[in-house]
Amino acid sequence: MGQKIKNFFFNLIMVILFLFGVALIFNNQIKNFLVKENTAQYQVNKITREDVVKNEKKDATFDFDQVESLDFNTVTKSRGRDVGDVIGGIAIPSVDLNLPILKGVSNYVISVGAGTMKPDQTMGNGNYALASHYMYDPTLLFAPLVRVELGSSIYLTDLEYIYEYKVTMKEYVEPTRVDVIEDVPGKRQVTLVTCDTSGEHRLILQGELVKKVNGKKAPKDMHDAFELAQNNYY
Repeated sequence: MGQKIKNFFFNLIMVILFLFGVALIFNNQIKNFLVKENTAQYQVNKITREDVVKNEKKDATFDFDQVESLDFNTVTKSRGRDVGDVIGGIAIPSVDLNLPILKGVSNYVISVGAGTMKPDQTMGNGNYALASHYMYDPTLLFAPLVRVELGSSIYLTDLEYIYEYKVTMKEYVEPTRVDVIEDVPGKRQVTLVTCDTSGEHRLILQGELVKKVNGKKAPKDMHDAFELAQNNYY
C-alpha cells in the first residue's frame, strides 16, 4: 500500500511538471491568441457614435510611466470587460493594422488596442498621440509599425468622420523624448508610440492630416480599413 501511494504521488508530480512545462512552452502562443481575441472584442464596429460620445466623457489614466510589460495575467484580466473605454479606431491598411482606440493609457488599455496619451485630445486637431504594446507577433497591437513606410496612410475614426494622415516621420528615440507628443502650433498631426524589440527605446511614427471625410460619404476602402459599413457612421 505504501509503495502504491508513493507511486501515485510520484506520477502526480510528473504530470504537474509536464503540464507546467507545456504551459511555459506555449505561453507566448496562448497570450498572442488571447490578445487577438481581446482586440476583436473591442473593435470600433462593436459600438455606435453615441457610445463614443459617452465614453469620451469618462475619467481615464494617462500615466505612461506606470505601464508594464504585457504579461499573461494582464491579458486574461482584459477578457470579458465591456467596451466602455472605446472612443474610436485606428487603421493602417498598408500593414493590415486595425485597432480600437481607448481613452487613456494603462496596462489594460494598451493590451487590447491603442490608448490616448493626453487628456482632451481630439482627432484632426493638435497632435493626436496614441500608444500601444510592441508584440513579437508582427500582426498584433503596434508591432506592425516597424513595417510602415513614409507616405503611408493612417486612418482614424470617431464614427462621425474618418481622418487621413500621411506618415512623415519614423524614428527610434529615447524614452525621455516626451516632446514628440506635444502639440506643434499650426500643425495637425498623429503620433504613434511603441517600444522597440529591446524595450530600451521607443519607435515613433508621425503623420500630418491630409483629409477629413464625413463617414457616410467616405469611399469604400476607408470603410473596409475598419471593417465598418456606411450605416455605422453618425
